[in-house]
Amino acid sequence: MRRARARRGGLALLVAALAAAVPAGAHSGGSTGYAAVTIADSAMRYQLTLWPPALPPEVGEQIRRARAGDAAARERLLGTIREKVGVTAGGQRCVAAPGGTAAPTAAGDGIVLAVEFACASGGELLIRDDLFDTLGADYHTLARVDTPSHTLQFAFNPDAREMRVSRAAGTGGFASFVWLGVEHILTGWDHLLFLLVLLLRGGGWLSLAKIVTAFTLAHSVTLTLAALDVVTLPGRLVEAVIALSIAAVAAENLASRPLVARRWLVSFCFGLVHGFGFSSALRELGLPRQGLLLSLLGFNLGVEAGQALVIGVALPALMLLRRTRWEPRVTWSSSLAVLLVGLALFLERAFL
Repeated sequence: MRRARARRGGLALLVAALAAAVPAGAHSGGSTGYAAVTIADSAMRYQLTLWPPALPPEVGEQIRRARAGDAAARERLLGTIREKVGVTAGGQRCVAAPGGTAAPTAAGDGIVLAVEFACASGGELLIRDDLFDTLGADYHTLARVDTPSHTLQFAFNPDAREMRVSRAAGTGGFASFVWLGVEHILTGWDHLLFLLVLLLRGGGWLSLAKIVTAFTLAHSVTLTLAALDVVTLPGRLVEAVIALSIAAVAAENLASRPLVARRWLVSFCFGLVHGFGFSSALRELGLPRQGLLLSLLGFNLGVEAGQALVIGVALPALMLLRRTRWEPRVTWSSSLAVLLVGLALFLERAFL
């Protein structure tokens, strides 16, 4: 009877894990739009790049039709920008022009939506992004804002919809990038899966501390190097190796004698690769070095805060599990499920 229950528990976990593998954008933190905002004395140009795969199906279809030359689809997309992106200058609402579209310069199936706003001269600008109401609650906009005197970065999300911009000086939206980092790790289930499977047979408190520290140091190094364009790797290679890292650690958990003594080294090596994955959310924006370090620091602090939250929840549960007789069966069935998920992700990312 007990053995049957253990099997059913393992099967349920396997089904749940395989179901979680369906989304393709594993650590993107939902869908992302990249906005280039150019501010002049009495005008603002808002240029948003979107890709259809992670967006709601109806929006993705509109993008595909607009790229094919459908004028009605193009106008609907531009109408969304004019309706959901609001700009005020000196307390007066800026007037949006009809706008236009173009294919993005990078390879892919996305589109660039550009709208001009006529604003009052002088004064502070308030930019409000309500695109989440149309593009989904898991959508966020990474914005680069160029003024005549400086460049800023800001991450718009449902909890940070407004950005104030002074044409003379400004801040870089540090807090918004902290929140973006938290969201990125909490919704990046492939990174979380790797971390949890590492902890599953991580040994005692000292071994667990080494594993977590090694992972943190490693991904912080490569996140910084990649975001600064010092070292970059092809996105497809990074995604495939991340999936392989999940499968490799899960397979080691199935061994009769896992090499716990060197788990921290495994964590460090694969953590280097995960750092390149984390950097993708920032590199696509093409942030200038003027404000990049501050934004990068905020993003990394957010990633660490999200990771600490997950570990704080997982570790007590793992410690309790190790005091029960069910620990070997739960570890084995969970690791088998994660191994299959990791292999499926690797095949998808490497060959499809």
